[in-house]
Amino acid sequence: MKSQPVTQDIHFIFLLFKTICSDMVSFLVSTAAIAMLAEIVLGTFANVFIVLVNCTDCIKRRKISIADRILTALAVFRIGLLWIILMNWCSTVFHLALSLQVRVSICVGWIVTNHFNTWLASILSVLYLLKIGNFSNPIFLVLKGKFKSVLIVVFLFSLVFLFPSLMLVTLCETTQEDGRRGNLTGKAKWTYFTNLTAIMTFTLDSVVPFTTSMICFLLLIHSLCKHIRTMKLYGKGSHDPSASAHIKALQAVTSFLLLFSMFILSLIISVYHYRNSLEEPVHLICQIIGTLYPSSHSYILLWRNKRVKQAFVLAMVQVRARLWLKE
Repeated sequence: MKSQPVTQDIHFIFLLFKTICSDMVSFLVSTAAIAMLAEIVLGTFANVFIVLVNCTDCIKRRKISIADRILTALAVFRIGLLWIILMNWCSTVFHLALSLQVRVSICVGWIVTNHFNTWLASILSVLYLLKIGNFSNPIFLVLKGKFKSVLIVVFLFSLVFLFPSLMLVTLCETTQEDGRRGNLTGKAKWTYFTNLTAIMTFTLDSVVPFTTSMICFLLLIHSLCKHIRTMKLYGKGSHDPSASAHIKALQAVTSFLLLFSMFILSLIISVYHYRNSLEEPVHLICQIIGTLYPSSHSYILLWRNKRVKQAFVLAMVQVRARLWLKE
């Protein structure tokens, strides 16, 4: 007689625990959605602002520096990357039945925007090194004198990784679609090979620019230390314009390395847990961290650029003044 009430109590506790867990998952999903939307909106705002300021200044002065060209192109591709991330997230969360052509278009868009987003940031690091770094090495001096040609060569070299990635991602999507239709009986090895090749190509496309930026970072530190020792040797202060330029460049490169490392780590964890539901906490955290890279790094670059920073501060002051007048 007593076993039935005990069983009912255990069942009630189980249902209560299940309901609480379900509510927590729903809360996490809602919080992650709000965080992602906020990151995408704020990131888009920063990148659009950079593009508008540089384009307006180019129209007025009829010229634009190489650094501003790279920064503008980087902002354009980051806008595309942020909205492709949003499209992909919406299609997976809401379980949208997308056609093969749409899925391939989203994957191709992600590959292209992510590729140029990474490589342009790395090229910016190379530009900082060649413009600010101070070495007496003959090879460095030659590269410094022809920095525009060096940047073009690095950009063209990056295309070596882009085209294989585009072909492989198209092949992988087509292979998976054939697998869903049952047309790949006995071709599991081919599917595994294409996926592995795509992962290796993407890894190289991330490791090479990351390593390039890391080398620039280390050389800038060495150049800064050498400059400080020289200034102390001649009895001058260490805080001069050259040292300040070194520090600002190091801040930009360091922020890129840290945020890009978090971005890659979130991708690796997501791929490792690809079998789990997208509503799992690990996927939610990875999505937020992954979106943080293309959105927050733009604010760091915005704040480092004196002209864009002044325009941004002026715009914020005007918005604040208008809001105050309305009140």
